Amino acid sequence: MTEFKYAKGRINESVQFISREMKEFDQEYAATTWEEYQNDLKQQKLIDRTVENILTAFIEICGTIIAEKGLAAENYSEVLKEAAKIFGLGLDKQEALAKLAAQRNRLAHRYLDFKWQAIKLYMAEQETIKLVLNVILKDAN
Repeated sequence: MTEFKYAKGRINESVQFISREMKEFDQEYAATTWEEYQNDLKQQKLIDRTVENILTAFIEICGTIIAEKGLAAENYSEVLKEAAKIFGLGLDKQEALAKLAAQRNRLAHRYLDFKWQAIKLYMAEQETIKLVLNVILKDAN
């Protein structure tokens, strides 16, 4: 029982962290153009790190949830896909979330040619992430 309480608390903390990071992204970076991103290295680093933080914490939450259900995954993409299944998302959203894992890796490992692509995919799937987070919060309370 203690482990569940830890996981529940950790999940709640992570959801709150993601919510703050997403709010910051929306307020500070969402309107950034490719040209601005390309020409302002400081802004680029802030955007990259914010999205990386969001995706890493999201993967952590989803991994905790699938582990609690006794499921296993071999990689981050599978973690997100399995979590999406648990929450009843359709195949299209399962695949979209699974692709976010690769984008997280691109940001974390600094694949320079693909960072903007990772940011754009995150932006396209923000609402799906929010949907999953809302379901997680409802289940946790």
